[in-house]
Amino acid sequence: MKRTIDKLDLKGKRVFIRADFNVPLDDDLNITDDARIRGALPTINYAIDEGAKVIVASHLGRPKGQVDPRLSLAAVAKRLGRLLGKDVSFAPDCIGPQVASRIQRMAPGDVMVLENLRFHKGETDNDPAFARGLAELADVYVNDAFGSSHRAHASITGITEHVSDVAAGFLMQREISYLHGALADPVRPFVVIIGGAKVSSKLAVVENLSGRADKVIVGGGMAFTFLRSMGYGVGASVVEEDMLETANRIRLEARGKGKKFYLPVDCVVSTEFSDKGETKIVTTQEIPDGWLALDIGPASLRLFQEAIQNAKTVLWNGPMGVFEIDAFSRGTFGVAHAVADTYALTIVGGGDSALAVHRAGESENMSFISTGGGATLELLEGKELPGLAVIPEAD
Repeated sequence: MKRTIDKLDLKGKRVFIRADFNVPLDDDLNITDDARIRGALPTINYAIDEGAKVIVASHLGRPKGQVDPRLSLAAVAKRLGRLLGKDVSFAPDCIGPQVASRIQRMAPGDVMVLENLRFHKGETDNDPAFARGLAELADVYVNDAFGSSHRAHASITGITEHVSDVAAGFLMQREISYLHGALADPVRPFVVIIGGAKVSSKLAVVENLSGRADKVIVGGGMAFTFLRSMGYGVGASVVEEDMLETANRIRLEARGKGKKFYLPVDCVVSTEFSDKGETKIVTTQEIPDGWLALDIGPASLRLFQEAIQNAKTVLWNGPMGVFEIDAFSRGTFGVAHAVADTYALTIVGGGDSALAVHRAGESENMSFISTGGGATLELLEGKELPGLAVIPEAD
């Protein structure tokens, strides 16, 4: 287990907390979902209570090394202040003498948010000089940005080479505990549900998890690459031709190991990728030429619900269809309700899955919803995340 913030002496020290405040903004630059800010509150509050000078850093969007006022963290600092119930200051940059001077004047228990790390190209380049510049602001470094920890960026890995006290925050600790726990020693039956559009981005996940799970359910757009590999016609649905052989091998290997491997048996098809086209429900063997399969059908949903019903651990990553369009949302929302209704430990991978669960009104009924997108996927593939690798093991 990795060393955590509560194992360090923080009193009077400058504690640099790398958070993931990459929050969604509307056209007027208002924060539309502050879940990621709320997720960091236990770590930040702990540092405050321990009498630290709390310096919080994050990226927002992809400014590509250029200052973009639309991606400033000023709004995040304001929202964090409201959530903490105290004044939070905002630095106009994330390195340099001006920022260091402001930190020098902080009192124990004060909180400051630094400007967007990615306004500097050195952040994504993991530039040693930029990493040293960040480290000069800190006595203690705490990584609570699980969602960014698959990137070897300056604020994730580079800074740790110049700060002696390094630890994980409480959000990071929860992510590791749930995701590693599900993979290492799940309570069985263990059911894995994988969806989303592209099979290429999740093939390694399916392969890794199919060896550990008792049942694997594949839905979403990626299911049609699997179905095509079995010789089915899938109309105009997106198929990754170069993945057909691999998809078929993974399915057959899983079944060869005695695993249950579920694919849709029917689907909702449409003449176009919008809510304007003609739609109908067909079996997966009868998708008309030129039509797009955009959701699982009612028979598939019943099949998946029955497969989920007796689970003791459920890991879900990826929607069952284009749930953003109402006509193609029933499969994803139905699976969300089925997962929520089990008596299982339920873990939802980040990104679209988290959004789908929220829209289905089931967020409160899941055991854990990951804040990571790419980081969650890499962990589920069995890879070690760069941001985790540099955190020392607990004593």
